[in-house]
Amino acid sequence: MNLFLAFAALVAGFVLLVKGADFFVDGAVGIAARFGIPQLVIGLTIAAMGTSMPEAAVSITSAIKGSAGITVGNVVGSNIMNILVILGLTAVITPIAVQRSTRRFEIPGMIAVSILFLVFGYTGGEIVLFEGIIMWLVFIGYLGYLFWIAKNNKDEESGEEDKKWSLPVQLIAIVGGIAAIVLGSDLAVDGATAIAKAFGMSDRIIGLTIVAFGTSLPELVTSVTAARRGKADIAIGNIVGSNIFNILFVAGTTALITPVVFEAKFVVDSIIAIMAAVILLVSVCNKDMKLKRPAGAIMLVCYGVYLAYLIAA
Repeated sequence: MNLFLAFAALVAGFVLLVKGADFFVDGAVGIAARFGIPQLVIGLTIAAMGTSMPEAAVSITSAIKGSAGITVGNVVGSNIMNILVILGLTAVITPIAVQRSTRRFEIPGMIAVSILFLVFGYTGGEIVLFEGIIMWLVFIGYLGYLFWIAKNNKDEESGEEDKKWSLPVQLIAIVGGIAAIVLGSDLAVDGATAIAKAFGMSDRIIGLTIVAFGTSLPELVTSVTAARRGKADIAIGNIVGSNIFNILFVAGTTALITPVVFEAKFVVDSIIAIMAAVILLVSVCNKDMKLKRPAGAIMLVCYGVYLAYLIAA
């Protein structure tokens, strides 16, 4: 890919990301309004799983091709970036309101499954079939919890403007939006990587920065778009749900296919992922129940320190 094509791919990727996020949020909010589904549930399910497609595809494909070790770095690295960079940047742009249930259940749940992932990986140096089955059972329980939320917390405050599209159009907007987000992410990563190589950046630095950030672009664009349009529950639910999905579904499914190698160096990364989740929990424990700009700035600084550690290690 020459430099001109690389820039073209980068621009096209960002256009697809932005427009895809717009359509996706419109469709998801419309579905939530039409059926009285809480926006938080949409964020924790459709948004989370849709924007985690790149991570799932990379991990499961790698396992099938005999490179399951990629899974741990993909899952842990993505989860750290989702919290410290994506939520941090979103909060700096606009403070994010957080529901009481998110603070009391979803975020602690994310911390719990992160600890489970570390324990499974640390004991034996790999995540095996039996542990993958346990992850899947926990994932099914998590889906059951989301179903319970949807059933017992109908959203009665959705405006008519959220129901302006017909149901088929809303479904097309969701599917098309996700497709545009994933394709846009691929184009942006390919273009940015080609540009970086043209300017002499090493593969390792590219992997730790551009590619890592690029695979989280769907989460970033969806979260920022949702938060700026006043749909904060989708923004926070997107990240929390994505992280839970990455561990239980992505790593769990990979372990069902083949043992997932958990190298010793990933212990530190996994601990940092847990600490990032704890920072998020502490940051939203305030009387306003918001992730505010100062907390977002602190998260970005924390990621800068972590990135410096990776480069120096």
